[in-house]
Amino acid sequence: MKPYIKIALFVVLFIAVSAILAALILYNKKHIDTATVKPDFIITATALQKEFEDNDATASARYINKIVEVTGIIVTVTPTDSTHLNISLKTGSEMSSVNCAFQAIDDPSKLKTGEKVTLRGECSGFLMDVLLKNCAIIPNRK
Repeated sequence: MKPYIKIALFVVLFIAVSAILAALILYNKKHIDTATVKPDFIITATALQKEFEDNDATASARYINKIVEVTGIIVTVTPTDSTHLNISLKTGSEMSSVNCAFQAIDDPSKLKTGEKVTLRGECSGFLMDVLLKNCAIIPNRK
């Protein structure tokens, strides 16, 4: 076998093994427990949405992939399936809200529309709504 073919096969094998290892590491990565970590920012739902609406690029650089603790009034509580739940918080804008996605929640019936609540989650961006994922309810801050 020619030497350049051996080198090409080695490079392809190295890339394949590296890709498999990277996939395994990402697949087994644990989610952040947002209920126990210290938030990077504490803000109201109205102020958070206004920052994204005023300057999306600056707010994205500041908040995306950061833990944000947000306080606001519940507008909707929507179960997406048997274990997932979305809560929208009022922002003062008719077109936009802060949308908080929960992986699992013990008792969704205790969350009522119109109730003031504090949630903590990881900001994932702004698409008409400010999106928070892996959210947790923060007790004693209602």
